[in-house]
Amino acid sequence: MKRLNGVTKISKQITMRKTEIKKGVGTASDVSKRRVGHVQQKVLLLLLGGLALGLSRSPKQYFRVARAMKAEWNAINRRALNQAIQNLYKSKLVSTKSNKDGTFTLVLSKEGKEVALRYDLDNLVIKMPPYWDKKWRVVMFDVPENLKGVRDALRMHFKNMGFSEFQKSVFVHPYPCASEIEYIMEFYNARRHIRFMTATDIDNAPELIRHFHLQ
Repeated sequence: MKRLNGVTKISKQITMRKTEIKKGVGTASDVSKRRVGHVQQKVLLLLLGGLALGLSRSPKQYFRVARAMKAEWNAINRRALNQAIQNLYKSKLVSTKSNKDGTFTLVLSKEGKEVALRYDLDNLVIKMPPYWDKKWRVVMFDVPENLKGVRDALRMHFKNMGFSEFQKSVFVHPYPCASEIEYIMEFYNARRHIRFMTATDIDNAPELIRHFHLQ
């Protein structure tokens, strides 16, 4: 990846903090700010998308996946999926519906739906803080041609989130967004293709300040 001239004093975000995300209409409730892991996020989003999942109970009364209805479920490590389901159930973000054959179907609770909406990629919006901290968030990605669909999806998401395209496949935003970028990297399994950093100085800062109406 080419070095960006004009971007100095850059430090990579190491500690990812959850920032509040504003939904398309209104703001998320306190429940939707609850911290969940990445596999749990995927489970919530798949359920939100209407992808049913059948479960059975083990002798220890823990839920286990009985059958995967769609390939999207099979793409998740089975052990990690079982653990995520147990954690979500304990957190009351999911519940179950009994079936006639003795199995169960995993469903979102009201609270779980709120959390899922928070992580719905199509609704990701970076919240504007009271004050700008004078720093720039820079996202760079170099996705190979055989993953063109992922590359196009990343560009679409960053534009929808309000980033300004600094150069080709380089986007800039003035507000904290580490957790949102972290989630996008995990969702698309594209961590090795994406770099996220914070810059204190960019040579076209005046233009960006005007673009984001920071003054």
